Amino acid sequence: MLAAAAGGDVPDDNADDALVTAGGGTAVAERSDSESTKAKKSGRRSGLFGRVGGFFREVVSELRKVIWPTRKELLTYTGVVIVFVVIMTTIVAGLDYGFGKVILWALG
Repeated sequence: MLAAAAGGDVPDDNADDALVTAGGGTAVAERSDSESTKAKKSGRRSGLFGRVGGFFREVVSELRKVIWPTRKELLTYTGVVIVFVVIMTTIVAGLDYGFGKVILWALG
């Protein structure tokens, strides 16, 4: 507005907005493409065996993406978990024993 008051040219800020809203935006276009792809895929797997087979194919493809730990990492993680569980069990057992003694003293 200041540029218009000064007599200068005002850049059209709404031009970018018009491009985005006119076509529904890129995300909407991609979403509609993927929805039609899903509809085509689901049409191929109409039977129970097709859906079960598709499920297992997807499970295998996801398992291939997993970065599996090395043996050393696995042993380290296992040791950390065991130590943590032992410490927490000791704390809970100590609190249980202490509160039990306090309750027996107070009510006993």
